[in-house]
Amino acid sequence: MSLHLGDEVPNFQATTTIGQLDFYEYLGDSWGVLFSHPADYTPVCTTELGRTALLQDEFAKRNVKVLAVSVDPVDKHHGWVNDINETQNCDVQFPIIADEDRKVATLYDMIHPNASATATVRSLFIIGPDKKLKLSITYPASTGRNFFEVIRVIDSLQLTANYSVATPANWEEGQDVIVVPAISTEDAIKKFPKGVNVVKPYLRYTPQPNK
Repeated sequence: MSLHLGDEVPNFQATTTIGQLDFYEYLGDSWGVLFSHPADYTPVCTTELGRTALLQDEFAKRNVKVLAVSVDPVDKHHGWVNDINETQNCDVQFPIIADEDRKVATLYDMIHPNASATATVRSLFIIGPDKKLKLSITYPASTGRNFFEVIRVIDSLQLTANYSVATPANWEEGQDVIVVPAISTEDAIKKFPKGVNVVKPYLRYTPQPNK
């Protein structure tokens, strides 16, 4: 199946490095990041899982639960985790799904035949507490993901879910945001007491409202 933004993501049950898991139950009321790897003991993936482990506190602060997917069996995952912890100076605590039958990879369209007939591509999904897809990014197997960008996007998604704002290019936490077009300037001035900077009638900035 092909997932689109706003779709409810499919639930699944899987064997993981922390035991049997129901995806929806695991997420609960949290946000989720689900990301795939072509296989265990691959160099780029080793660095990615290590980086994610080093950012575990940042994900936790944002009420985000992380899960990784690889098509290898769980005993192989455990051996790989030891290598990740050793080489990346981290402690991987989040679950890694053993997707030997490629059930999760198929549900989330992680296998792109023109890239590889069997291996998952580097797909990453950000899922809201409503179990709907908020963002998806797919990288080729040769390019490692930027997990600081993933954190930045989560900050934007969580902010814009609660306020009538959007975030401009290269926005980072604490910077000014854009008032959405659906709100008139008159209403924006009332809604955002920190001030509204009108550059154009359609381009209006305000300080980040939750700071």
